[in-house]
Order: sequence, then C-alpha cells, then structure tokens
Amino acid sequence: MRCSILTICPEQFGDFRRSPVIARAEASGKLSLEILDIRDFAPGSFRAVDDSPYGGGAGMILRCQPVIDALESVRTPESHVVILAPAGKTYRQADARRLAEMQHLILICGHYEGLDARIYPYADELISIGDYILTGGELPAMVLLDSAARLIPGNIKEASITDESFERGGLEYPQYTRPAEYRGEKVPEVLLSGNHEAIRIWREQAAEAWTRKFRPDLLDEK
Repeated sequence: MRCSILTICPEQFGDFRRSPVIARAEASGKLSLEILDIRDFAPGSFRAVDDSPYGGGAGMILRCQPVIDALESVRTPESHVVILAPAGKTYRQADARRLAEMQHLILICGHYEGLDARIYPYADELISIGDYILTGGELPAMVLLDSAARLIPGNIKEASITDESFERGGLEYPQYTRPAEYRGEKVPEVLLSGNHEAIRIWREQAAEAWTRKFRPDLLDEK
C-alpha cells in the first residue's frame, strides 16, 4: 500500500512513523508512506494556506488552491482520496479492512475551522472517527492508517486479528494473564484446564456477555 497524507502539520507524524506497526510495514516494503506539507504548495514567501471565511465568522479556513494542488501532485487513477471531516461517515472496522486493500490511499487533514467547501468534490469519501471536534485531521489520519496498516497481509500475525473486537460483529472475549489470582480475583478455571473445546465455547459465550455488558448496540445491529 502507498499512503500519502496531506497536512499543514507534518511534524506530528514523526513519532507515528516510528511506531511498531507503521515502522515494520515501511521496513518490509508493505507500506510506502509520504507526508506532504500543504504549505509547500502555497504561493508567496509566507506560504499562507488559510484565510478568513467569506460572510464573516470566527477562525480561519484552509484555502482550496494549496490543498488541491498538493492533492493533484500525487493523485493517480488508482488513488482513493479520503477527507477527514465531521461530515464523514463514522469509521468502522469494515472500513479499515477496505482501506487496507487500497493501492494508493490519500488522506487529507483539515485544520482550523475546516476546509474550503470547494475541496470536498475532489474526495472519494469523507470519514469521521467520532462525533467530536479535534484541532485537525492529523490524529484521525493516524487512526485510519494504523488500523488499516495492521491488516495488510503479513504485517502482523493473522491469528492476532481474526478474533478481534468488531471482526465478528461484537467485542472480543475477555483476556487474562499471570498471576492466576490477584487480590482475590481468579482467572476462570476453564482457561487453566487445557481443554481447548471447552475454552472455545467459554470464549464464545464470554464474548457475547462482554458485548451485551459494554456494547449492547452492537448486538442490535446483527
């Protein structure tokens, strides 16, 4: 997968690129990540990428020219363009699987009070990671790429992702590790039994109970 991220805050992606999943994917050649500074496409010595909104109002708006020029510098017929915006559909695990199969993913990060509305028609889709407002689209872009990159075949062990939360419509079963007892709370005996069929049945039942307790809305969607 090739991923191009358009942002006015390229420095935010330094540590992100060094995170295990992303660094491993880049080192193995499974991911080619490029961070484009939208300011590099703004004219003039000040490289202004924002301006006041027509009609008045608080805040600044990202101008269409530098954003669209940055996009057109990397877009190809195979590209899939995503704008991170509150107007987008809420991101789900199924979207992560879909994006992981893209040949070239372009993520556009908004900032300030948002993007000039003339930029939106250049996107293939709008995505939101939740109904709240962030300073910019950089954190959502990291969320999308991290969730997709870990699903690229061979990047992490297949067994680690097949039984995860949301992969089968609900939460994953609760997990335990050493010690077997802590402050009076014991690990369920079945997990210590070595009986793999009994463990499988327990995990299926525990996953449904866990989902019913913490995310009953997921059961309603089935």
